[in-house]
Amino acid sequence: MSPEVAGIMIIAIVVMLLLFRMWIGLAMATMGFMGIVYLKGWSTALGILGAVPYRYIAFYPVTAIPMFVFMAMVITNTGIASDLFNTAHKWLGQRRGGLAMASVVASAGLAAIMGDSIAEVVALGQVAVPEMRKYRYDSHLASGSVAAGATLGILIPPSLGFVLYGILTEQSIGLLFMAGILPGILLTVLFMATIWIITILRPSAGPPGPRTGFREKIVSLKDTWHMLLLFLLVLGGIYGGIFTPTEAGGVGAFGAVVISAFTGRLTLKNLLASLQESAKVTSMIVLLIVGAFILMKFLALSKLPFMLAETVEGLALPRYAVFTVIMILYILLGMFLDIFSAIVLTLPVLFPLVVSMGFDPIWFGVIMVLVMEMGLITPPVGLNVFALAGVTGIPLHIIFRGVMPFVVAMIVCIVLLVLFPQIALFIPGQM
Repeated sequence: MSPEVAGIMIIAIVVMLLLFRMWIGLAMATMGFMGIVYLKGWSTALGILGAVPYRYIAFYPVTAIPMFVFMAMVITNTGIASDLFNTAHKWLGQRRGGLAMASVVASAGLAAIMGDSIAEVVALGQVAVPEMRKYRYDSHLASGSVAAGATLGILIPPSLGFVLYGILTEQSIGLLFMAGILPGILLTVLFMATIWIITILRPSAGPPGPRTGFREKIVSLKDTWHMLLLFLLVLGGIYGGIFTPTEAGGVGAFGAVVISAFTGRLTLKNLLASLQESAKVTSMIVLLIVGAFILMKFLALSKLPFMLAETVEGLALPRYAVFTVIMILYILLGMFLDIFSAIVLTLPVLFPLVVSMGFDPIWFGVIMVLVMEMGLITPPVGLNVFALAGVTGIPLHIIFRGVMPFVVAMIVCIVLLVLFPQIALFIPGQM
């Protein structure tokens, strides 16, 4: 059996193991190790198995992961999410569909300090959905706006999606963070436009709430100082060259603890809960990284990525045709597999192909995070949808129907980024 065929077989077995619910990190590590044994023998395989975990986990940028996760958990457990929603409610609630728009704006604000989508769903699902039910919002719009809005948590920096992509592809996490700012704002506007169109077509889906005076709106802004301060600490420090993205994680985590303690919201109970939840999420991500790099070592030995690149080049297809096929592949994978697992599994194969076709790796990172977002809400496997159903009791089929217009908005965002790459590359170009 040729090395390339062995590569294809190993990936097929990994996919089969995923369908049997094996942990993706463990599946990639196991099959990558067995593939190396087949190609190079036990001695080489054991050497790689011993070296990879230390080399890629005892690696300075990886320390950003537990810091950003801990910052997100502290923010979730101390109620800052409800403050942001209440402020957005005061400014937008009196409009048709205003509460749904407020949930999207609150999601964007939380994304600027959290970097995690599931945490946003849990935090806002407990606050925004009951408020929309109170004003008789259609369940599809109420749940769809929260589930889709929370996906902004992995696009607007700081973002765990960008950290994972940067580590796997060895790209600058700082540049990736900066590249996500304008696309994040664009997608927020597209989500709000989607809500506006839905309420134009069906006014009963999002009836206007009570009016608030200008003074009340201004006073409500005092509840956003936590977010603004953390945002300035993290992204302002990175853009200003004061500290690296890895150091920004530590600064952000420390800032979240200090601010929560200063406001009297940090208790021993929610501090311990934040530490416990951070340890669980970080462990899962670390196992993903170890498994991915062991599989990548095998794929490099099998030369499968290079064969794929040569095959595509031999077909003489336009590069955007190949790009479209890759996007369709990821959308389909996101429907049936955990999208993070699917991207970690396939990125080692497809990234060299994308770079060989002349696509900017930073721009492609933004596209990949957008695809991650879609995978979080598309049926039948949408983690945001399952999380929201768990905290609100809304049936899954209603939430899945509610997110479909927002999936269309994500596709529009990807098309705009393809047509105008500078939306993603302008700010990194200024650094």
